[in-house]
Amino acid sequence: MKRIAVALVAVGMAMSVVPAASAAGASELTNIRTERHAGFDRVVFDFTGPRPEVTAGRSAEPYHCGSGKPISAKGDEFLDVTMQPANANGYTGPRSFDTPALLNVRSVTNTCNFEAHLGFSLGYAGAGRAYAISFLDNPTRVVVDIDH
Repeated sequence: MKRIAVALVAVGMAMSVVPAASAAGASELTNIRTERHAGFDRVVFDFTGPRPEVTAGRSAEPYHCGSGKPISAKGDEFLDVTMQPANANGYTGPRSFDTPALLNVRSVTNTCNFEAHLGFSLGYAGAGRAYAISFLDNPTRVVVDIDH
């Protein structure tokens, strides 16, 4: 019985340390840029620190990661991009904005900035558009291209 209690305490301590350690090594968002190119619209997230891991998927509506409540943003469909470990704690630029200069991307909306999870939803015209995510270094950048 004592061994089980000790094991549970050890597991609890390990789990409480992991989030703090991963948050400490998080990349920090410094800028968001949008660009229109022949054939695609581009959204670039600039970071200080190492390259974050990125996941992406389509949704009908953006949601706030903490509350689960829908977020109002322009677009017929959305590409939800999550970067981790990353944060925007020191970022002073806009967290949500419309993109009238782009052909298909209509909005960029911050959906999450919690415990080294940074999320943005890119709203675009139409549905099922092809997209590509790539990385550039020096400085670290996450590049999201959405086809016209």
